[in-house]
Amino acid sequence: MSKTTIAGRELRSLSREKTIVLALLIQLVIAGFSSFLVVGLTSLYEPGAAADDVIVGATGEETDALVEAAGEVDGLVVRPYDDRSEARAAFEDNRVQATAHVERAEGRIAVRIEAPQASVQKTFIVVQLRAALETLERNERADRSEYLSVLPLSVPPSVDASPYFGFSYTVLVPLLVFLPVFISGAVVVDSLTEEIERGTLELLRVTPASLLDIVDGKAGVMAVLTPLQVVLWLALLAINDIAIANVAPILAIATSFAALAVVFAAALAVAIPVRQRAQLTYSFGMLAAFAAVALLPEHPATSIALFAINSPTTTTYAHLAGYCLVAVAAVVAFRWWIGTLDAESLG
Repeated sequence: MSKTTIAGRELRSLSREKTIVLALLIQLVIAGFSSFLVVGLTSLYEPGAAADDVIVGATGEETDALVEAAGEVDGLVVRPYDDRSEARAAFEDNRVQATAHVERAEGRIAVRIEAPQASVQKTFIVVQLRAALETLERNERADRSEYLSVLPLSVPPSVDASPYFGFSYTVLVPLLVFLPVFISGAVVVDSLTEEIERGTLELLRVTPASLLDIVDGKAGVMAVLTPLQVVLWLALLAINDIAIANVAPILAIATSFAALAVVFAAALAVAIPVRQRAQLTYSFGMLAAFAAVALLPEHPATSIALFAINSPTTTTYAHLAGYCLVAVAAVVAFRWWIGTLDAESLG
């Protein structure tokens, strides 16, 4: 029995795994209907993207400054009031969603906000007011720059960026790239430990296939399926008008991480031939790895996003090369280790 035959047997068995099929269907729905999902999910990612205007009742000597800043924020209206009691009455009558008292204290503008207790509505209001206050700060810095003895750096112009763009490339694309990576390792752990626990590994050893052939067949099929899934997901995103640039580098990252996940999973299955323990160790190991890569100069998810929007830097390409080299070294070292083992030691 060759490793190709083992890989085919493994591939056919995947269709009987309900959990894996369900995970693939979920990814298919996310990628295939991403245009619809992005709108709904962005309302959670950035609540200001999908809601009616927020009306804020403002009082105080610097109300005009806040009104001017709010004019640059979509979905926010600041309504001036003569005194705080009048604004408070409008708030209690639901004529305004929040109140803001804006005054100058010790040469600075101080803003006191009163918002409702409801968590969802409060989050939306805070997001809109934060944007207005950032605009107010920008305007104040620009107005006061002429009184400084040393010229500061010029204030960069504000940019009207779509929240859907940010969510699509910083959340959705990395999610669809790395989910198949995680699943590939989980399948390898489950498959190898099941063969060992049931004793069917010994039956495979009766054939001319070596232990290395068996592991290559089972692990290799998942390492190959991962980039194929990513190609499908990226194609579905493109159909939903989410253009993806630099597909080849993205696939290289996905393949490198899939190889690392599969190697880690297969090594665990050999070292801990107990299904539940190996799966738990794999899950914790992947969480630890995810936390560890956050220490890199550029997170892998950031690299994926930069490639997808065609804005990779030298650091991005350096990380890509590093991932590929580490993956190749890990595969070579793992295959050498497996080649030195005797199948009887796995029982």
